[in-house]
Amino acid sequence: MKQVLMSNRQAYGEALVELGKMDTRLVVLDADLSSSTKTSMFAKVFPERFFNVGIAEANMMGIAAGLATTGRVVFVSSFAMFATGRVYDQIRQSIAYPNLNVKIVATHAGITVGGDGASHQINEDLSLMRVIPQMTILSPADYYETKRAVYQAHNYQGPVYIRLGRAETPVIFDENYDFRFGVAQVLEDGDDVAIMAIGPMVGRALEAAKILRKQKINPMVINMSTIKPIDKSTILKAAKKCGAIVSAEEHSIIGGLGTAISEVLTANYPVPQQFVGIPDVFGESGESEELMDGYGLKIETIVENAKKAVSRKR
Repeated sequence: MKQVLMSNRQAYGEALVELGKMDTRLVVLDADLSSSTKTSMFAKVFPERFFNVGIAEANMMGIAAGLATTGRVVFVSSFAMFATGRVYDQIRQSIAYPNLNVKIVATHAGITVGGDGASHQINEDLSLMRVIPQMTILSPADYYETKRAVYQAHNYQGPVYIRLGRAETPVIFDENYDFRFGVAQVLEDGDDVAIMAIGPMVGRALEAAKILRKQKINPMVINMSTIKPIDKSTILKAAKKCGAIVSAEEHSIIGGLGTAISEVLTANYPVPQQFVGIPDVFGESGESEELMDGYGLKIETIVENAKKAVSRKR
């Protein structure tokens, strides 16, 4: 059966409009990219609560912080490169340190930005955000999880970073999906190896699991959509049951999901772990799927690493 693909960015835009109708405190800021981030949907319905600050991302974060001090629930968006790397100081000092109610929803994260090239492909954003105290970090897997994550972020008091990609992703959940901060979802149970994935790699992990079962390996597949706070309990249960872990992310292997998982394992229950992610290099211009394959994010790469993890525990 052909996979149904839907846009996480579209889900974000739709969720903003829905929330805007329910909460007059909600305001949205963008840095001249609203058609790409889909905040333009909110701007069309609520022009008086939408602010395009232009190509001035640092100023945008400062404005967001100021609005939050007045009791507003602030969503602020740009490409992930500009929403984290360019404005790190403002996020740390003006938003996270005073623990303000600002939600940073960054689109076009990772290498699937494609043709825009290395200058726009940030593969380091999770590592940047993870080390900031009081920052909650989400990387939804599909359209429906993105919607629920935006709703949860709206209801949560404090700073949140939501990482979205440019490309459409396979639909995994439905409109009844119950998303909760800090809770990983075991999508498929198994006892040979646990594949823990985020974002577009969740769909690939599920496809890899099909291949592994045909090869007599029984994998567990876990959607680790909340990266901070990480679900230590689910990680440790999987480690004890399976004895081997594979992390899969469209992010650098340094400082992202794999690192967060390894920190839990090392401190509590060490087991073999294999890392599927982008190596310590910059990206390049190309088609999204070609880049995913070229930088080691193939379904087959997950399969290979799962087999290596299993062999290491023996």
